[in-house]
Amino acid sequence: MESFTTPLLTGTSTAAILLLAALGLALTFGQMGVINMAHGEFLMAGAYTTYLTQQVVTSADLSLLVAIPVAFLVTGLLGLALEAGIIRWMYARPLDTLLVTVGVSMILQQLAKDLFGAQGDPVHEPGWLDGSVAIAGYNWPYTRIFTIVLAAAALAGLSALLRYSRFGRQIRATVQNRDLAETMGVSTRRVDRITFFVGSGLAGIGGVALSLASGTNPTLGTSYIIPAFLVVVAGGLGQLKGTVIAAWLVGVSTAFLTDRFSGSTAQVVTFALVVIFLQVRPQGLFTVRTRGLA
Repeated sequence: MESFTTPLLTGTSTAAILLLAALGLALTFGQMGVINMAHGEFLMAGAYTTYLTQQVVTSADLSLLVAIPVAFLVTGLLGLALEAGIIRWMYARPLDTLLVTVGVSMILQQLAKDLFGAQGDPVHEPGWLDGSVAIAGYNWPYTRIFTIVLAAAALAGLSALLRYSRFGRQIRATVQNRDLAETMGVSTRRVDRITFFVGSGLAGIGGVALSLASGTNPTLGTSYIIPAFLVVVAGGLGQLKGTVIAAWLVGVSTAFLTDRFSGSTAQVVTFALVVIFLQVRPQGLFTVRTRGLA
């Protein structure tokens, strides 16, 4: 029983971090068509924001809670600066956005190395996350459970924003038909900016969760950016429910395969399975309906 429970629970907590990274991409890539390879560095920025918050708010019990909104704001502004300075000129050129944001990611990694060093720094978990809960012979750390709760809260908040707010309706209108939305008075330029801000901020929240598991590191987000893109594509562009399911499947599959093979082999096999799935169903698990001008 433990051989099944352990990878299931560890894979679920890994999927939660992957979901936090993929939620932002579901907006910026799934709904705007922007290939932002610097999204992983927003995870890294969120982790370093958590570390810096602990240097200012010395109480570990409080600093983590403060770091969540601060990381969202910092990485959101970072994404907004990237959108306003570079991405806004390349919406019709996705391959150019890929190349440019690869360069941006390298610059951000080097900047982190210059400011904090190549080795990174530990992030101390608060006292209320000490300990674990025993489930079928596996001691599930509270930090991993917290990651799942954080991902669920971010998902609920994003879902509510898209479904019930005026801004969410504007996003849906822009995705379905940008030109028609403009004629109805929707400022699609403003929608693009705010969407990029929210998507980047979600990556910052993912960095907070990731910092608890692995501390800080200039290359922290590198190992998550490709899996996050695969999750978004496999789930269906712009489909949150598909993103959730795909993140869980990728996280749990990788955990089960890691239990039997090496970590790198497990990732390769998981990626191969996703690619095979996309060959069979290129639209992903779910599709979004769009309308074009006749």
